[in-house]
Amino acid sequence: MGFRKISRDVKLAAIRLHERDLLSLRNILDSCGFSECTWFRILKLWRETGDVVNHRPTLRGRLRALDHEDIDCLLRLIRQNPDYFLDELTHLLATNQFISVHFTTIFRELERANVSYKKLKRIAKERNETL
Repeated sequence: MGFRKISRDVKLAAIRLHERDLLSLRNILDSCGFSECTWFRILKLWRETGDVVNHRPTLRGRLRALDHEDIDCLLRLIRQNPDYFLDELTHLLATNQFISVHFTTIFRELERANVSYKKLKRIAKERNETL
């Protein structure tokens, strides 16, 4: 049948029907529309955790090398001197934040923070006008 979300209430009702022997397993599966595989997965989860919904954190993808504090440090450095090259930022992060990352990581994090060359150029121009 394919993947479809089954509500928590339906799963709990099926568990209760089974535990109280009100219906046979075949009738429960037919009325709820579960496959046997789905039923036994729900039953196993119920017996192990006491709930029919898996509450594990669902982090996807690779963890970021830089956390919010590191990114804030990068943004402060760029505001102070927008003429830094990526390798200079790499060195500054290594000495100030004690984190060693590749310059492409810094580039990607700056992109995620919506820092573009155009914005850096504008910041540099504003700094020159104030001097």
